[in-house]
Amino acid sequence: MRFQDLHLSEPLLRAVEEKGYTTPTPIQTQAIPPVLQGRDLQGCAQTGTGKTAAFTLPILQLLAAEPAPKGRRPIRALVLTPTRELAIQIDECCRDYARYTTLRHAVIFGGVNQRPQVDALQRGVDLLVATPGRLLDLIGQGFVSLDRVRHFVLDEADRMLDMGFIHDIRRILPLLPERKQTLFFSATMPDSIASLAASLLHDPARVTVTPPASVVETIGQQVRFVAKAEKSKQLVALLNDSDAEAVLVFSRTKHGADRLARILNKAGIACSAIHGDKSQGAREKAMNGFKSGACRVLIATDIAARGIDISELPLVVNYELPEVPETYVHRIGRTGRAGCEGNAYSFCAEEEIPLLRDIEKTIGRPVPVDPAAELPEWAAAASAPTARSGAAKRTASAGAAKTERGATKPSGRGTAKPDGRGAAGQTDGQIKQAGRSENNRGTTPKANRGEIGQSGRSENRPSARTAKSARSEAAARTGQNDRTGSRQAAPTVPAEQSATPSRGHRGGRNRKRSGAANAEAAPQQTARKQDTPRKQVTRNQDTRKQDTRNQDTSREQNARPARSDRKRSAPAAPAPEPAPAPKRHWWQFGRS
Repeated sequence: MRFQDLHLSEPLLRAVEEKGYTTPTPIQTQAIPPVLQGRDLQGCAQTGTGKTAAFTLPILQLLAAEPAPKGRRPIRALVLTPTRELAIQIDECCRDYARYTTLRHAVIFGGVNQRPQVDALQRGVDLLVATPGRLLDLIGQGFVSLDRVRHFVLDEADRMLDMGFIHDIRRILPLLPERKQTLFFSATMPDSIASLAASLLHDPARVTVTPPASVVETIGQQVRFVAKAEKSKQLVALLNDSDAEAVLVFSRTKHGADRLARILNKAGIACSAIHGDKSQGAREKAMNGFKSGACRVLIATDIAARGIDISELPLVVNYELPEVPETYVHRIGRTGRAGCEGNAYSFCAEEEIPLLRDIEKTIGRPVPVDPAAELPEWAAAASAPTARSGAAKRTASAGAAKTERGATKPSGRGTAKPDGRGAAGQTDGQIKQAGRSENNRGTTPKANRGEIGQSGRSENRPSARTAKSARSEAAARTGQNDRTGSRQAAPTVPAEQSATPSRGHRGGRNRKRSGAANAEAAPQQTARKQDTPRKQVTRNQDTRKQDTRNQDTSREQNARPARSDRKRSAPAAPAPEPAPAPKRHWWQFGRS
């Protein structure tokens, strides 16, 4: 089939012939006739199949067939695209195809000054190509009106959703008239895209050229297993060994693209980077230099993976594998376009093997391993799916056996202990209650802290007696302190041997001891210090320090008058000023 068989007008056929197109692609053959009939269209085709001409040519013919409106031309056709580069490419196609017509077209996108775009809109536009963000901005400023739109095209719909433009699209749709022709194109068709298409289209003609996320047969794919730290060296070696005049390298992050561009430039390979943080002028300069051959290598993020038409691109390199498997198809789709042959190399690190498996599952075939590259030890199992699957099964069976053994092993909570406490089925609260009852009877449980509670401090605290009487009885019964971490005081000392007064006794610490009392208390104090645990000694020292602070505070409060007394006391009379010296005249001063 030729383009003349698609019932296109003479001006369009003339422009297509000048472009060098003679035979339409499958997507063009199936999409152009229903669009010329005015039907809605849902197209699903991979990148590089000629989708732009599939909707641009019939829309231009429909617009040219309508009579030109009087006055300023309203926007009658709107094409929404996700990226600036794709918008520029579609506008260039419109310029080439509408060369011999009277139609006007314009493109608007963010990142540049809006004044030239506003001037073009005020002169009148028949077909507008726009990105969602700049379109909504100009609509809010009153420069764009969508009331007269007759043809609406949503290109790369899946990429729109991936980039988060779904909310902008939902804000634009109510501004369009209800009666319009809608063309919906997407490279993949997940459930979210299918539901969006169902809400926009009315009795559409469905066109599916190839299965979603399929790869062109003319693209040779190879993967190299490379350590992450060695990727830059392997890329330099690959570029030096290859005779490709233009190479497109994809990086996952913007920072990684800039860093890789610096490495290649230091190695003597002319390259430039393009990503979202670059200004529109810098992006256009890098793209034009790459197309003209001034720059051999172009490093890009996924913004360049859709809709960038680079003629006869021989080599594409995935420096980092994408996290979304469908993105791999769009990346390597930059080569092998329009029936040309191309190659795609992918570098895979050890942590990227799961991403490679997802890609192989999506495209329905394994990616061949580069035979010229050395295979690391960790990649031997990855390159053999059968051995890897067997190892995975053995690992899964071992994990299941381990889980079964872990299920039969006692958990340590509520299990039987040698001393009889913590029987099976006993809860933590019951164990704690049992510990409290034993402490009230004067015994100390020997259970572990993790089995009973956070600590034995709250469990071993006496509940029915005061702390002083409990310490006295414990000292009289056992004669020594318990070293199990329970909170007990040191053995009490008779009042006649103790030189420390009771707490709160003002001035009691300044009382002097007699020599006999000191001599009798010294051996007992030494024994008490040896038997007292380190924690109890620290606690007693803290108590004495607190008593000293309380006594100092009480002395200071007794020494100064109360606040009310200070307020009622009359202020002291100011001291009388000395009488001024008598003034002396000049004749009273004698000569020195």
